[in-house]
Amino acid sequence: MKVLVMFVNKFSYTPSQKNLDSAEDITEGASFNDAILAFIQVEEADEQHDAKSREKKLVNHLKWASRKNNCKKVILHSFAHLSKSKASVEFTKEIFDQAETRLQNSGFETAQTPFGYFLDLDIKAPGYSLARIWATL
Repeated sequence: MKVLVMFVNKFSYTPSQKNLDSAEDITEGASFNDAILAFIQVEEADEQHDAKSREKKLVNHLKWASRKNNCKKVILHSFAHLSKSKASVEFTKEIFDQAETRLQNSGFETAQTPFGYFLDLDIKAPGYSLARIWATL
């Protein structure tokens, strides 16, 4: 799994193009302030492990990044451009849903960008060291 985490002062998205036929129809976007934005790519090799173990690794990383940025909001964004390897849609969505539940159970405010869409993004992020963290999990 590859993850690019950014602390964002502002983040908003608008659905642009549906790229997964099974995705629900979404027409409205959303906006967030002072949050951790996680660009996540679940890879094919992750499917050799159970989803719970991969989700736990992801959540631990997101909690760490959140502590470093004094933040309790996390936005999960599927971003299949961090690696050539891709896990199945079903496995990826399972990890996202489990991670969101675990974060909420730990007192985080969470959101997921629409799964199966290309999105128009607007990002404002500060320029300090731990505002951007890349990891292979």
